[in-house]
Amino acid sequence: MTLTGPVAVVPGLRARPVLTVRLDAVAHNTRLLAARAPHLMAVVKADGFGLGAVDLARTALAHGARSLGVTTLTEASALRAAGVTAPVLSWLDAPDADLTPAVLLGVDLAVPDLAHLDAVRATARRLRRSVMVHLYLDCGTARDGCPPEQWARLCAAAADAEREGTVHVVGVMGHLACAADPDDPENAAALARLTHGVAQASAAGLHPAVRHLAATAGVLGVPGSVLDLVRVGAGLAGIDPSGRTSVLRDVAHVTAPVVQVRDVPAGTGVGYDHAHRTSAPTRLALLPLGYADGLPVQASGRAEVLLHGRRRPLVGRISMDQVVVDAGDLPVAPGDVATVIGADAPAPGGADEPAPTLAEWARWADSLPHAILTGLGARLERRTVAAPSAGTDLQESR
Repeated sequence: MTLTGPVAVVPGLRARPVLTVRLDAVAHNTRLLAARAPHLMAVVKADGFGLGAVDLARTALAHGARSLGVTTLTEASALRAAGVTAPVLSWLDAPDADLTPAVLLGVDLAVPDLAHLDAVRATARRLRRSVMVHLYLDCGTARDGCPPEQWARLCAAAADAEREGTVHVVGVMGHLACAADPDDPENAAALARLTHGVAQASAAGLHPAVRHLAATAGVLGVPGSVLDLVRVGAGLAGIDPSGRTSVLRDVAHVTAPVVQVRDVPAGTGVGYDHAHRTSAPTRLALLPLGYADGLPVQASGRAEVLLHGRRRPLVGRISMDQVVVDAGDLPVAPGDVATVIGADAPAPGGADEPAPTLAEWARWADSLPHAILTGLGARLERRTVAAPSAGTDLQESR
């Protein structure tokens, strides 16, 4: 960096940014979403969206979730190893993966095609057990799920597997491609595809107990997509993919200490390539976190933090380990704490302006809140705000 002027540094300052995970907000979000569905499956993939899968799972189960969803058997096995006994569904395992844990640990599997079904049947025969499966129909994403033209064959083969006792089809599932826009006609089309798929499964002699299509955006904005079960992950973390509601509470709260402060004149170049030059004399404050901690470089020149109760811009390019705040004339000193991402908690010392939200960081980076949240790095010190007891009223869980 090309910075000039006296530098204030406190020797031995504990330069550790902190990620606080607010399980009380997870509890609130779970209760709210569970009230809108017959059965809430808490999706805790990607280490619970980066918040800690086991903590997220236990909190959600204590506040209205009835089962858990993950993408791989590795994630499911970690939950079982932690003592989580609730039903778990895994839906993105390769057909050549070792499916033994699904049988031995009692994990349900999603089956999107004949290759997966054959793999499940082979594992079940070897272990002389039956595997619970959810047949997965592509309802319009052209991504995961069985192509509609192959669905009848998959249902017939699954019915044959049921007769031999190697599988038990407990569900039929799909996914909405456009639920972030409740008015998109593709939502109704996806529901029609799933309804037709269930009818085909019934015609093949199958009797799945649950149909599921909706995730967070569907629960919040497309009520017609809420069937027997909903799979909610982002919503537990306070993310509304549609951005149309304000009923969820943010869960992630990131702070960082100021480690250096200096006063600089107008025209001072900041950061690599002098991506920013000061337009007037100002005070610059250095925070010890950067893109290695999950702050997206794409937010450079746009992002803000809360410092001394005021929104102040990050200037220069976001570096691997550090960012610079233009503090203006604020009386900033090393050891002061900046709120980088705010949750439903007051900023240190109170605040005149709101803290930056996860959704704002996503807009600054032209990204998704999900991507920002799951990218928060392992170097951040982790702290947890406990959830209230299961019987606590929603208003008390703030």
